Amino acid sequence: MIANYGFNATLTARPGKGDQLVDLLLTGLDEGSPGASEHCVVYLVSRSASSPDTVHVTEGWSSEEDHHRIFAGEAAQAIVAQIDGLLAEESEYTDYVPVRGKAAF
Repeated sequence: MIANYGFNATLTARPGKGDQLVDLLLTGLDEGSPGASEHCVVYLVSRSASSPDTVHVTEGWSSEEDHHRIFAGEAAQAIVAQIDGLLAEESEYTDYVPVRGKAAF
């Protein structure tokens, strides 16, 4: 399956909460969570090298519709609700249409 829709989010945690934010975002890969969906092709959590409370999430999805449908579900909304309490400011989102690339871990 290829990614036809994606986005990058930059999240800034409250001071000292970067580890907790990363741990929470990584639960998105657990069984039944959004990142474990067959429609999620890329789910990458990264940290800023210069600011440990700045976290980036890159996602690639089979379609924008699949992304919106999965994120409307209970599991995704539970994660989102917890994320809000860890943030110091509004998250920045950039959507995109993947062209080509590689992800191997």
